[in-house]
Amino acid sequence: MWRQDMSQAADPRAKLSRAAVRWALTGVVVHHVTVARISQALGVSWNTANTAVLAEGERSLINDPTRYEGVRVIGVDEHVWRHTPYGDKYVTVILDVTPVRDRRGHSRLLDMVPGRSKRVFKTWLASRPDTWRSHIEIVAMDGFTGFKSAAAEELPGARAVMDPFHVVHLAGDALDECRRRIQQELHHRRGRATDPLYKARRMLAHQILPAHPTPAAPDPRPVRQRLPRRTRSHLERLPEHH
Repeated sequence: MWRQDMSQAADPRAKLSRAAVRWALTGVVVHHVTVARISQALGVSWNTANTAVLAEGERSLINDPTRYEGVRVIGVDEHVWRHTPYGDKYVTVILDVTPVRDRRGHSRLLDMVPGRSKRVFKTWLASRPDTWRSHIEIVAMDGFTGFKSAAAEELPGARAVMDPFHVVHLAGDALDECRRRIQQELHHRRGRATDPLYKARRMLAHQILPAHPTPAAPDPRPVRQRLPRRTRSHLERLPEHH
């Protein structure tokens, strides 16, 4: 009986080599290729490719102990990830915003925790080592008091700030409320298409207060546009897998 040791190329009883799994993870995470296209390129089923990508992502990304190193500024916000009437539709997203503060890169995803409450964020912070928490200088968040209370209790030495997006959003709401109040005082009715204040509503929202603050330095990366369905030529631009 002839046998060959393949442990250096693939895990026991695996259908894909380690290089193929790494190639698939790079395609999904970096190049945004669908799992269906990955499975077609590798000649395996969708479930096989998806299971391999999830396992490799957990091993090399989620379980990487170095991803929490050097974090000094964190950002927290909620995200709607389940658009159904069943289950908790929110997740709490925690980011490393240190590269943005230092102007040396973009933010990094640290974790996503199901739920949106003070208890969820407080529990996540409490699970981090004391030395890590003591190094946090700033916590950026929206106006949710639950996040602020959790940060104050678990990170007493950190300064809580509101992120620029929500600052501009609140300022825009206040400006629009002022426009509506003046409209009522002048005309004693709601705005109409011919009213100057009604015509200026979009200019006030998008020119005086842009939806996204202008960055301190220009972004050298090219602007990404939404593309049609991925084609096989997109897969061919990925590194070769073995």
